[in-house]
Amino acid sequence: MPLITIVPMKSVNRTEHFVQMSSKLFIQLQLETNEIKISVGKKLVKVKIRTVEMSPNEIHFPENLFQLFCLPIQRYKFHSIFKEEIHSLYLGPVIGLVTDFKNNGNEEPYFRSIHSFCEELHHGLTENGGFLYVFSYPEFSVQGYYFDDGKWKSAVLPHPDVIYNRIHSRKIEFGKEYHLFRQRLTELNIPIFNDRFLSKWEVHEHLIHENHLHPYIPDTNLFTKDHLAAFATKHETVFIKPVHGSQGRNIFKLKKENSHLILDSSGKLHPANKQILLSFEEIYQHIKPLLNNRIYIIQQGIPLLTYQNRGMDFRVLCHKDQRNTWKATSLVARISAEDEFVSNIARGGEIMTPINALKESMSINDAKVLITEMKALAIETAIIIERKSSGITGELGIDIGIDQEGNPWLIEVNSKPSKNFEDGQMKIRPSAKAIIQFCTKLALDST
Repeated sequence: MPLITIVPMKSVNRTEHFVQMSSKLFIQLQLETNEIKISVGKKLVKVKIRTVEMSPNEIHFPENLFQLFCLPIQRYKFHSIFKEEIHSLYLGPVIGLVTDFKNNGNEEPYFRSIHSFCEELHHGLTENGGFLYVFSYPEFSVQGYYFDDGKWKSAVLPHPDVIYNRIHSRKIEFGKEYHLFRQRLTELNIPIFNDRFLSKWEVHEHLIHENHLHPYIPDTNLFTKDHLAAFATKHETVFIKPVHGSQGRNIFKLKKENSHLILDSSGKLHPANKQILLSFEEIYQHIKPLLNNRIYIIQQGIPLLTYQNRGMDFRVLCHKDQRNTWKATSLVARISAEDEFVSNIARGGEIMTPINALKESMSINDAKVLITEMKALAIETAIIIERKSSGITGELGIDIGIDQEGNPWLIEVNSKPSKNFEDGQMKIRPSAKAIIQFCTKLALDST
């Protein structure tokens, strides 16, 4: 699968479709005739090959061929495979990242929380071989944005080989338009990952039937008055979380303290923030209207290790590689803001290396053993979630807490983990490289 550089050249005859390559490359690609089909994205064009003296790793495209493929006229580095059975030379991958964003007039688009990450993916893919563009849901194969000369530029672009789903809204994924969009991708044989958000209850149901994971799963049930009463009696601390929530929003914490029950909520402006209540009935009557008729789960609160009296958990990023194997690509400690009980970065939390976060509570050697254990638990969790979920799963963010005895607990699983980006960061992170490798694998498998 050699890497080929596509180089633009001036069109001489706009009706003639040809490319130029060296005799060496012609032989390397195992071509047998001067007439073949070239595919870029989902577009297939019949061309003639002219062999000339030139760099052995380049193919020269006339400008009219770029236009046929709906590619901006620029240099590309592409993986190449000659498929003898259909006499076709595949060049790619073309990766489409779908998300929801608004673009006002001629201004450069802003991709919200993943804007810098999209640029990181572009640079990583350009280096690895391929072309990335971002398109707005529900537009598809109409208008997209590619990165060039430091800016995101608008253009009509080709159908991609694979789509990476970074839609921010669960509501959109539940809608009819998204369902039709998915049907269209199936018709075009375009794989998409991660297909959709996972609900907290769905994740719990996938994991709780695995007996070997029981020691790592907090007691969990759907929110009802009876279930809340049972949990409030059984556990010192109880969390109430929306099944479709994210970024630590709208979470309630119920804690026994002496003869009182204290109800707290994530976010300073929430009306439930720090309510001291005397009876379970008061709690239920207070909290019920705040749930807005949404589905919530109730979860046992675990007495977790803290960092300087602030909440702490660990986010393990897991990705599938080009061999279809799950790997832990990143592990960080997340420390909550001083006035928050959730550690999410969106709620003012901060990131720290796991060793630095744990060395307050244990030896360096014990911390290293625990880090290895967390990675193994996250990978096992990812394997099970993928096996039991519909669609293609290639990336998961798995949140793990460590209790006072040093035991890990599975807190949450996210199918679209946040993409925090440090200012001034230029290198392509392992998690971004993993996504590129998995996209490339999916693209090659679908050609």
